Amino acid sequence: MAKYFGTDGFRGEANEVLTVEHAFKVGRYLGWYYGQEHKARVVIGKDTRRSSYMFEYALAAGLTASGADAYLLHVTTTPSVSYVTRTEDFDCGIMISASHNPFYDNGIKIINGKGHKMEAEVEEKIEAYIDGETGELPLAKKEAIGRTIDYAAGRNRYIGHLISLATRSFKDMRIGLDCANGSAFAIAKSVYDALGAKTYVINNEPDGTNINTNCGSTHIEVLQEYVKEKQLDIAFAFDGDADRCIAVDENGKVVDGDLILYVCGKYLKEQGRLEGDTIVTTIMSNLGLYKACDKVGIKYEKTAVGDKYVYENMMKNNFCLGGEQSGHIIFSKHATTGDGILTSLMVMEVVMEKKQSLAKLTEEVKIYPQLLKNVRVADKKTARENPKVVQAVDAVTEALGDDGRILVRESGTEPVIRVMVEAATDELCEKYVDQVIDVMKSEGLVTA
Repeated sequence: MAKYFGTDGFRGEANEVLTVEHAFKVGRYLGWYYGQEHKARVVIGKDTRRSSYMFEYALAAGLTASGADAYLLHVTTTPSVSYVTRTEDFDCGIMISASHNPFYDNGIKIINGKGHKMEAEVEEKIEAYIDGETGELPLAKKEAIGRTIDYAAGRNRYIGHLISLATRSFKDMRIGLDCANGSAFAIAKSVYDALGAKTYVINNEPDGTNINTNCGSTHIEVLQEYVKEKQLDIAFAFDGDADRCIAVDENGKVVDGDLILYVCGKYLKEQGRLEGDTIVTTIMSNLGLYKACDKVGIKYEKTAVGDKYVYENMMKNNFCLGGEQSGHIIFSKHATTGDGILTSLMVMEVVMEKKQSLAKLTEEVKIYPQLLKNVRVADKKTARENPKVVQAVDAVTEALGDDGRILVRESGTEPVIRVMVEAATDELCEKYVDQVIDVMKSEGLVTA
């Protein structure tokens, strides 16, 4: 199991879990690894956290010390780093961000030359170097020392790419954007202004410590109130590095990733552009999404939780649309990662082409109430496979029938079992979740 790199990079509290020494060594290794047969070129982007500047310089120092050239996009989004890496022939890309985490956390995401998340075997080699298991790497000397290059032009090309994807003008549309005081602040408004929208932007004044603080896709209630106050036609909220998007309709109702998948999936199917008439979801998507898809003939795949697994399924089966309830949506024709601003543009395409409001486009989907509780246990496998727990889960499954479901799964990072129920009412969700947890307690499986 990886020591530093998880499913979304090397992440933790800045200068506590993730230090400048770590960043320097990541840069040193990547510069050497890609520079063995040619002069390596690596592009770096960052979000607005105060520590992002520190890590940017540490990474650049490591890269150039190993002989690589470091191209700095400055404050930009994760999907823009992916786009620039794969379209401009870079050996790899690095994004400095902890996504939706608080400002004091940070992370290093490494993107390979194809714009995908870096292969696990390369991350393992970086970890071995960090821990001193592979010996020291040679330092570049004289003219072989790398350069640091301002590459804001790369970010501008990405903005141009986004603008080019819009099928028509947004003239007279009143559109709200919540930039989470993060990466989107430097890009989103420029895109929507260029497309003619009456753009209303909030949380676009980052100060290094206010990223994700009571704003963005993880605090959607702020944008809901703003939509009602300003009487907007539609609005979109992004997270810290803008790879997620949650929408809000004209009535102030939340349109999450599941609903976005339905709206865009149905539209693409009508256009004959939904490969295999299939969308890719995770096991956490709402039962209401699946029932609505059944009615309009959309098939679906279910993967483990994580956009990494969604994308793997999409690539394996040549599907073009997939994502998560949290707002990580992947349009594989245009991107290799979740891209919040791109997602918002794809939703706008449906709204504009069908001449229907977002509320109208989502009214066919009945989202089921959902309750998730985490239970700390001594041993996850023992707790999940306990015969009486299995019996209790089966009993809930039978009781819910076609009008709900229960999902019991192990956390990938903690000694925790997650118990989730979807049912017709909040009361039923509470009843059945507690029913299973009570059995775990009576069996002595719960630690706290």
